[in-house]
This record gives sequence, C-alpha cells and structure tokens, in this order.
Amino acid sequence: MPELSARDRIVLRAARELRDGMYVNLGIGMPTLVANHLPPGVNIVLESENGLLGIGPFPYEGDEDADLINAGKQTITELPGSAYFSSSESFEMIRGGHIDLTIMGGMEVSERGDLANWMIPGKMVKGPGGGMDLVASAKRVVIIMSHCNKHGEPKILKDCALPLTGVQCVSRLITEHAVFDFENGKMILREIAEGTTVDQLRKMTGGEFQTTGEVAKMQS
Repeated sequence: MPELSARDRIVLRAARELRDGMYVNLGIGMPTLVANHLPPGVNIVLESENGLLGIGPFPYEGDEDADLINAGKQTITELPGSAYFSSSESFEMIRGGHIDLTIMGGMEVSERGDLANWMIPGKMVKGPGGGMDLVASAKRVVIIMSHCNKHGEPKILKDCALPLTGVQCVSRLITEHAVFDFENGKMILREIAEGTTVDQLRKMTGGEFQTTGEVAKMQS
C-alpha cells in the first residue's frame, strides 16, 4: 500500500472527528474533501453558508448543475430532503449555535488557539466569507492545515502575524504530523504521527505545546 500524502493523512484524520447525526459546515479547499471519507455508520447533514442544508457528494463529470454550488463555488449535489433558504437564514442558523462542527483550513494558528485564515496583506483575497461567524458560533472548531508553509516555516506560532479570524476559537488542530487540542489558552499534544518524534515536532512548531501523559499514535 503506497504511503499517504500529507494532504490525505490530514483529511482522513479529520474525518474521524465526524459523529453520526452532526450538523457540519466544511470550509473551502481541503476541508471539503473530508465528506468523502465518512466513517462507517456515520451520517451527517452538511450546511453551506450560501443557503443549502443537506449537501450530497460531488457530482460526476457531465452531471454538474451550474446553479447548484457550495460557498466555495464548487458544483455539488443535493440529498433527498435538502432545504434551500436565503443567506441571511443560513447565518441565523450559524449564529444561533446550530452547527455542531466546522472544519476549516488555516494559514496560521497561535499557541493559544487564535486563528488566521482569511487574508494575506497585499495579496488578492475573496474576504472572510462565513469564517468569522463560524468560529464564533459553532459548537466545535477543527482546523486542518500543513504544519509548515512552502518555505518550511512554522504555521503554528506563539502569536499569529496575519490578521485574525478569531481569538482562542480553535478546539482542535490537525496537521500531517500531529493533533493538538486547545484548553484554557494552552496547546496540548494529543496525537503524533508515526515517524515523528516530540523533539522533532518542537523544532518545527513555532508555538509552545504541552504533553499530558502518553501521547497517542495519530490515526488515519
């Protein structure tokens, strides 16, 4: 069996966060892939900020409906019983605390659980979308991202350098090397990938993290 890519390792581990019956919002990019790897026996209801509850799998080539898209402008399908509504009603659901879990991408995460994921100064950006509302209102916020950027620099920092999406809003962070939880402003190592040591992890992590007891092997 070929070794999993870093991206696949992150997505498969993130899918393990899904529980049967959850109402879930998946951010654009890598998080949308999580829905393709639901654990056996788990059925979730996917919500999109642009006004759809009950998103189905991505359509096969040739079956796309250009009028049926998610918040990231990807063509999608609908499941039986799906509901359409206005964007304002969608945000009433989000701000009302009815989303059990949101899985989003990140550009930077601080050791306290601050998140920056919507803007790089001087670069063309689409805006924050529903990210700020989701991190402030979802019952659980899971961030998935590569551990370092393309230059090999840590994306987990003492303090985020980029504009923040939310302050101490991250519940769990999943990278290709580890799984961290954030509790009372502290970052705690929960799982570590096979082939990575705690010492190696500290060298590639810009923020401080703690270990409590035995660290589990990262599952996929």
